[in-house]
Amino acid sequence: MNSGGSSGTGTGTAPTLEDVARAAGVSRATVSRVVNGVRNVDPAIAEAVRRAVAATGYLPNRAARSLVTRRSGAVALVVSGAGAETSQVFQDPFFGRVVGGVVRALRPRGVHPVLLFADSAQDRAEVLTHLIRGGADGALLVSTHGDDPLPAMLAEAGVPAVLFARPATAGLPLDSVDLRHGEGGALAARHLRARGRGRLAAIGGPADVAASRERVAGFREASGGGAVGGVTGGVRVVEADFTVEGGERAMRTLLAEQPDLDGVFAANDLMALGACLVLREHGRRIPQDVAVIGFDDSSAANASRPTLTTVRQPVEDMAAEMVRLLLDRAPDRAEPEVVLFDGELVIRDSA
Repeated sequence: MNSGGSSGTGTGTAPTLEDVARAAGVSRATVSRVVNGVRNVDPAIAEAVRRAVAATGYLPNRAARSLVTRRSGAVALVVSGAGAETSQVFQDPFFGRVVGGVVRALRPRGVHPVLLFADSAQDRAEVLTHLIRGGADGALLVSTHGDDPLPAMLAEAGVPAVLFARPATAGLPLDSVDLRHGEGGALAARHLRARGRGRLAAIGGPADVAASRERVAGFREASGGGAVGGVTGGVRVVEADFTVEGGERAMRTLLAEQPDLDGVFAANDLMALGACLVLREHGRRIPQDVAVIGFDDSSAANASRPTLTTVRQPVEDMAAEMVRLLLDRAPDRAEPEVVLFDGELVIRDSA
């Protein structure tokens, strides 16, 4: 005797998009388009998918619809790829500014943020399941590494999501906010050269982080090739990990290789702070002997001694724009939107 409620998969687990795709004889992507209401699907194929949905008992992704109904009243703020560095997330002023910007933008809308970490394949699967089942009305994703698979997973599942930083995968149909990082690095280079500094070096972040690469590339392009005070331009770059300790290690390497350097650019403020600590240990005056410029204009910039000249990234405004893109997206807009912000040089005592 059949009691009803069968999943249609024969496994006792909830049916998936793959189960529906097999039953309908179509691709997983086609099923995703049908269940998420995309209109450009052949009517006969759409009907076959709907019959397969009924036959398997598949429950479509509630998150894709909850942006209209506000069913959960929550938005997931997902930090992906931090790995063993998760504890450092709470110490990094950048993430604090993202959270603050998201909270302030959500509060007037009566929507609450839910903080999720995706540090492993299992974590990513759990985050995706949570969102598909309607645990939040969409995701605001801060991904720390360029090879992170989570953005593509969210897009494939039809989960509404907005990225902080343009997606590394070309053609990924997700909205994003980003900074013109290369222009920010160029601001730092032009300022150092205007101060008469010609023996320049840079501390970059991890090579797989596009923002860091662009900042350093902009700095090198704007500073190299010419001569200041008879010294030909050229920039030695040492990679670090966006931490104070990483900045210290990189600065020791730079001093060993280029003891006469007179200007340093770091791709974030924490590394610049570490550079300043090592320069003082070596008896170098800042900025008289070595000028230092950071990036972000985080709380570390004011905590540094001397206070840090830096390129301001308007993180709070960028986080608020992520919220707008997620919650106000027109349902019939097909193309992803990229909103770019400009950096601003904030001049303090270090350069």
